[in-house]
Amino acid sequence: MDQKPTVVHVTHEAIGKIGGIGAVLDGLFTSKVYLDATARNILVSPLFSTEGDVSSRLGPGGEVLYSSIDGYIRSSYVSSFRKIENKYNVGIVYGHRTFLDPLTQIKSSPEVILIDITRMDPAPLNEFKASLFFEFGIKSNMYENLWEFEQYMRLATPAIAAIKAISAAEKDSNTVIVSHEFMGMPTALAARLDPFDFKTIFYAHEVAPVRRIVEGHPGHDTMFYNVLHKALGQDLYINDVFGDQTTFFKYGLVDAARFCNNILAVGDCVVDELKFLSPEFKIADIDLTYNGIPAYEITLAEKHQSRDKLRDYCQNLLGWRPDFIFTHVTRLVQSKGLWRDLRVLEHVDREFLAQGKTGVLLVLSTETHRRRDNDIYNMESGYNWPVAHREGMPDLSGGEAAYYAGVQEFNAKSRAVKVIFINQFGFTRQSCGHRMPYDMEFMDIRRGTDAEFGQSIYEPFGIAQLEPLCFGGLCVVTNICGCAGFARAVTGGKDTPNVIFADYTELNGDAGMEIEQLLRINKEYRDQIERKISQKIALEICARLPKNDDESYKLLRGGFEIARHMGWDAVAENYVLKSIHKAMKKQHTKAVRV
Repeated sequence: MDQKPTVVHVTHEAIGKIGGIGAVLDGLFTSKVYLDATARNILVSPLFSTEGDVSSRLGPGGEVLYSSIDGYIRSSYVSSFRKIENKYNVGIVYGHRTFLDPLTQIKSSPEVILIDITRMDPAPLNEFKASLFFEFGIKSNMYENLWEFEQYMRLATPAIAAIKAISAAEKDSNTVIVSHEFMGMPTALAARLDPFDFKTIFYAHEVAPVRRIVEGHPGHDTMFYNVLHKALGQDLYINDVFGDQTTFFKYGLVDAARFCNNILAVGDCVVDELKFLSPEFKIADIDLTYNGIPAYEITLAEKHQSRDKLRDYCQNLLGWRPDFIFTHVTRLVQSKGLWRDLRVLEHVDREFLAQGKTGVLLVLSTETHRRRDNDIYNMESGYNWPVAHREGMPDLSGGEAAYYAGVQEFNAKSRAVKVIFINQFGFTRQSCGHRMPYDMEFMDIRRGTDAEFGQSIYEPFGIAQLEPLCFGGLCVVTNICGCAGFARAVTGGKDTPNVIFADYTELNGDAGMEIEQLLRINKEYRDQIERKISQKIALEICARLPKNDDESYKLLRGGFEIARHMGWDAVAENYVLKSIHKAMKKQHTKAVRV
């Protein structure tokens, strides 16, 4: 189809990057392949706060053209916006947000529509909810007391009206509504109900009901993925095996994704997880659509320069320079499996002790906001932060204190490897203290690492785990990560020295267990698996760490060769755009409740 589409991305990350969805938007909106193939890109979201002034509405570098919140008008759409505001009793902010890749200098400025739905008229909202029940079986009354559900319900109909108001849904044009996760599903369903021939896509960055089960069960991934594969072979589904999920508000919205024209799934496991939701997903149009990773080419000298900065930092903190630097840059949440890093390092410690080698793991993670510079300097001078920590703000939050207890236990026992927990956003001297080299920047932790950990229990894709790949760092990921499937796809299924796959779903010969037995996999059973696999991964790391410049160069070149086939241009061309064009060719049919 020759006509370029208008693509509307409905997401909570419309004006700022929070997590994986923001990384996807960054990648697509700085991909020349994607930008050349689309006519317009529009970001839609609720307006989450009315604090501040007009200059802050669309984030840093954003340009506001209309804001009824601030009485600011520089747009010709003002009369159309006013009609929507009066009909629904909402406020509208409209303008542009700029995306820029600092290395390639590719820039784009998609349009942004934010809607203040806090005082929305209940009459059109209730009419919409009734339509969702009769057409799609969604029982909004079960969840409307939950603001996380309600705000996206309120967004839907005024969002469709606003898209039309800016002439983004004209006759004979192609407009595709992309629901990023459950947040955009009400808007996608409103588009299905609209007379205009909208096309709809559900972008599955995860499967929320599955995440809840994996994180909540003591057997985690060891239990779940064995159960899933056994259940799919017996035509059993999530409600059959794990009980009724309909009380969970995200379940109903994700389940409705089968009514979209297409579904994009960011990993192989996500495809299986969707098919596990209900029989209807087995006939849904699901396209495997991996995320992209950065692919920047550097020299070995540049890698050594960054690595030396990291080693200098460790020297300043610990009084000695490690032979190897390990890193884990992540959010501090249960799904990231941070305890598995310590289990692997227990074995690495013994190997290094025998070899006369040393290592340091830098864990850059926090579960709260960025600490103020003065607080960092005071903690650094007061009690040797980040080598030592104290509970309570501005230092350790509750979850950080729990993780640090494990770090303390490890450091007390280890002899050749130590862990430094940096619970702060950013990786510069200003944000991390005077003992960090003055010219340190965030990319140094990516370029300079010898190995990046990412042994998650639930990880639909995992962009961060592979970011050091193009810089020659070893990437340690679990087999259930979507990025593992992408790496295998790019290498034709062949092993590569740059990526180490940890399979914590391997059952020590117990794969013949029935579902009832698999469901009883507990923490003790999982601990046994983790002890076995962590030793295997430790030996792999020690064997693959470069011993000289020749080996470092081979890892650097090999990693870049893999990464350059995994960039956002490749993802846009081979996955995302193909699915968008497929959706554009489908006929608009009235939704029929299944």
